[in-house]
Amino acid sequence: MLDTLLPILLFSALALAAIGAVRRVRLWRQGRPSSVPVIKGLMQVPRRYLVDLHHVVERDKYISHTHVATAGGFVLAALLAIVVHGFGLNSTILAWVLLAATISMFIGSLLVAKRRSPPPSRLSKGPWMRLPKSLMAFSIGMFVVTLPTAGILPEGILQSGVGWIAAFVLAAIIVWGLGEMFFGMTWGGPMKHAFAGALHLAFHRRPERFSDGTGGEHRSTGLKALALDDDSAKLGVEKPADFTWNQLLGFDACVQCGRCEAMCPAFAAGQPLNPKKLIQDMVVGMAGGSDAHYYGSPYPGKPVGEHAGTPHGPIVNRAGGALVDAETLWSCTTCRACVEECPMMIEHVDAIVDMRRFLTLEHGNTPNKGAEVLDNLIATDNPGGFDPDSRLHWAADLNLPLMADKREADVLLWLGDGVFDMRNQRTLRAFISVLRAANVDFAVLGTEERDSGDVARRLGDEATFQSLAKRNIRTLSHYRFSRIVTCDPHSFHVLKNEYGELGTPEAPADYHVQHHSTYINELVVAGKLTFKAWKGGSVTYHDPCYLGRYNGEYEAPRDVLRALGIEVKEMVRSGYRSRCCGGGGGAPITDIPGKQRIPDMRMEDVRETGADLVAVGCPQCTAMLEGVVEPRADIKDIAELVADALIIKMPDEKATQSKAAPTVSRTAEEVMP
Repeated sequence: MLDTLLPILLFSALALAAIGAVRRVRLWRQGRPSSVPVIKGLMQVPRRYLVDLHHVVERDKYISHTHVATAGGFVLAALLAIVVHGFGLNSTILAWVLLAATISMFIGSLLVAKRRSPPPSRLSKGPWMRLPKSLMAFSIGMFVVTLPTAGILPEGILQSGVGWIAAFVLAAIIVWGLGEMFFGMTWGGPMKHAFAGALHLAFHRRPERFSDGTGGEHRSTGLKALALDDDSAKLGVEKPADFTWNQLLGFDACVQCGRCEAMCPAFAAGQPLNPKKLIQDMVVGMAGGSDAHYYGSPYPGKPVGEHAGTPHGPIVNRAGGALVDAETLWSCTTCRACVEECPMMIEHVDAIVDMRRFLTLEHGNTPNKGAEVLDNLIATDNPGGFDPDSRLHWAADLNLPLMADKREADVLLWLGDGVFDMRNQRTLRAFISVLRAANVDFAVLGTEERDSGDVARRLGDEATFQSLAKRNIRTLSHYRFSRIVTCDPHSFHVLKNEYGELGTPEAPADYHVQHHSTYINELVVAGKLTFKAWKGGSVTYHDPCYLGRYNGEYEAPRDVLRALGIEVKEMVRSGYRSRCCGGGGGAPITDIPGKQRIPDMRMEDVRETGADLVAVGCPQCTAMLEGVVEPRADIKDIAELVADALIIKMPDEKATQSKAAPTVSRTAEEVMP
């Protein structure tokens, strides 16, 4: 019976899966066009799956081993089941390989069951709870039915007597497994991510994120520019169908593992954002319906079942009742922790900023001080509304060299809008003392410098960002320099990764940009700086999101601290898993309330290390962490720590005539005003 029934079941499941695949593709194709290399993308799937995707999955060794056993076993078992049982190729060798594949899959299913007994809070429940049983059903059913083909059981053993009963039971188990593995893969269910995920890897919105076999780091974090001069182009995303089709595909690939949820600072702070729920809401909107059948953690303070939408309906409805509340989008700090942690490589931040763009550009709907900050940027070129001509008042005693006078310098020092903040002026003074101690040829733009546009872009005001960026690009095109160095990771990021798209042949914007910690480390390695011994207390280092996750710079700041004789006491969440300070993405401006403040949580991470001082490398991190109520650790920028430890050798006046002139050592504090 099974010899006849099994091929029918297999090919029926494949036919239904094919119908479901067509239906799924139509859902994705509701999105806007996006040009992708189809054949090349499909050919890249194996490498992207085995290298790039598993690079993320391997961070959790348990799940990595589970995934290899389960997914590897299933793919091999499914292919061989079609060959051996579907086409009737009675090969003993293939049958034994099929048995091995089903054993691997069964072991993986046991590991899945163990992980969900009981499941961590971040995992979705509901249909996902049946997944281990479905995996077992497929593996057990295919294992038993293959035993006669492998020669382990005699042929025809399931054809009479008790064997008929066993055959019916076995057929039911196989139907269950095929239903989940094949039918559910394209029609919806826990295995949907396997089909959508493979195509997401092929047609990813950011193919630059994937390795090409040549080695090196592959990173793509700059936001995509809007075509503001195209009157037919949509200003941001109003409805699910406004996303590109491969963005919708990416949302559908979500495996609901909750890694993004576990890393999200806004979710941990009790703000109304859960990146996993947000992605699932986009899937609901793509297909049409409500979130009533979502079985994961809700947005904090917002019960499941209140949101619904359609592909061509608004995502955010100011009157309520749409897919997402506006405050959910404004809670995001754009720290990119969700993207960094996602094993399916979904781009949450891109989606959030796309939706913010519509709210800001079409409706002017930016909460709290958002509108005021954007108005300031338009009127004064800085978010604080300060007189642009006062940009260098803090440095009147420093006699800073101007590019307008020099026309050429090795280093163009990008000061950023920290020049209007007294606290950050201390960091800038310290860094300038470092540059002078190393005899660096540098200059600043002075009043020619405008805001980099980072805040405007993250708040969704693409028009103001592009206006600021293009004016800065034109200014920079008038001068010659080897590199741009800045103490601000946000300016560093946009100058390095987002200006290039806006450059022109007359004014290209392909700059060599460095964070000041990276440049200081180069000076240390070159032997241009000498330090006195560190005599301070214990130190921990806070990784800025826009330096670390956005640009992959983790070691240079630590190398500088080690050069000072500091042994860094690492926080549990450091490096690519560093917790955001809460200062990015315009979050302090939109100021969405939660149960606690993100910087308070970060300072608790600091307290767990017992460190007396936090080394930072970002003015926003400095402001957010210093805003935590004392008692707490002290906060110092890396430039301040370096300047405090500098030994500057100056020639003795009486010995200047001698070739072997002795030197007098002074600290930077004695030399700088």
